Amino acid sequence: MKYRPFGKLGWDVSVLGFGAMRLPVIDKDQSKINEPLATEMLHYAIDNGVNYVDTAYIYHGGNSEKFLGRALQRGYREKVKIATKLPSWVVNEKGDFDHYLDKQLERLQTDTIDVYLLHGLNETQWPKLRDLGALEWAAAAKEDGRIKHLGFSFHDSLEVFKEIIDDTDKWEVCQIQYNYMDVEFQAGLEGLAYAADRDIATIIMEPLRGGQLARNPPDSIARIMDRSPVKRTQADWALHWVWNDQRVPTLLSGMSSMRHVTENVESACNAAAGSMSGPDLELIDEVRAEYLKSTPIPCTSCRYCMPCPEGVQIFRIFELYNDGHRYEDQNAPKRTYQFFLGGKQADACVECFECEEVCPQEIPIVEWLKTTHEWMTAKG
Repeated sequence: MKYRPFGKLGWDVSVLGFGAMRLPVIDKDQSKINEPLATEMLHYAIDNGVNYVDTAYIYHGGNSEKFLGRALQRGYREKVKIATKLPSWVVNEKGDFDHYLDKQLERLQTDTIDVYLLHGLNETQWPKLRDLGALEWAAAAKEDGRIKHLGFSFHDSLEVFKEIIDDTDKWEVCQIQYNYMDVEFQAGLEGLAYAADRDIATIIMEPLRGGQLARNPPDSIARIMDRSPVKRTQADWALHWVWNDQRVPTLLSGMSSMRHVTENVESACNAAAGSMSGPDLELIDEVRAEYLKSTPIPCTSCRYCMPCPEGVQIFRIFELYNDGHRYEDQNAPKRTYQFFLGGKQADACVECFECEEVCPQEIPIVEWLKTTHEWMTAKG
């Protein structure tokens, strides 16, 4: 296993972190973790050098933390740093901070959480938590030993990311989505650099884009990959692209089978900053360009169409639709659209056409919203 300095935290972290969000389950029920298999996977990873485990209050219907509490007994807790996350969206009063942290400590069967993240900060969640005194509360929780380091995970625009970073000097870590397709998505490459310049350790989530960059690619992408004299799996290409940047201390992989664990551990043993050659990076640039060519809606997520008077998440819906076609994957975007969108679906559009009047790409947004909703809700 390879290790890198973990920012200002004072210890070295394994380049591969174990994400406990996509553990193996029973009967496709995400709340029913296959504990014997998941425990075997976790122990294999730790026995082979992984020293960072990431979970959250809501993962697996609230059972991920409980599982880790059991699986990290018999000496395994002492071998790893645990990160978990405050469910920011359900915190509405000051007492909620202690309520959820104490519950998480009980679930995890530990006296302290090594890295405590405010989950999913965005332009609405962060001001709410800040005004409730999140930073002062966290300082007290660090003082009494319940948490050691404070950070946040993030899903919003680069501008919001910078605002949150600049709001306080208390951040020690942040967690962002980043992969070779998402260099300009959310915080992206610029956000990674922005955090690194302020000595904030950046944890990478979704390095395989929820598995989209690990499955067999379309023929046009496969032909590009096949030209390289370096033979790697699709996942290996994606992971090494992230590890190539020395500003990345660790990335998280949500592994759901033992094969995922063994392959990712092997990849991590060969991780090195600056190890990808110029031709390797050019190949990934070509792959990215080819993927982007298969994007049906020419939306750049500029958000000029927002806010929609009816609350429709226009740009986000278009991102999901484009992803489904780009990666030939219907399941992930449809699942997000139906259960996790965080706003009104496309059928809430009342055809006011305000969005089309300001769209710099001159996209026929209203018609595309009809198309996307039909596709997202179609069975099969």
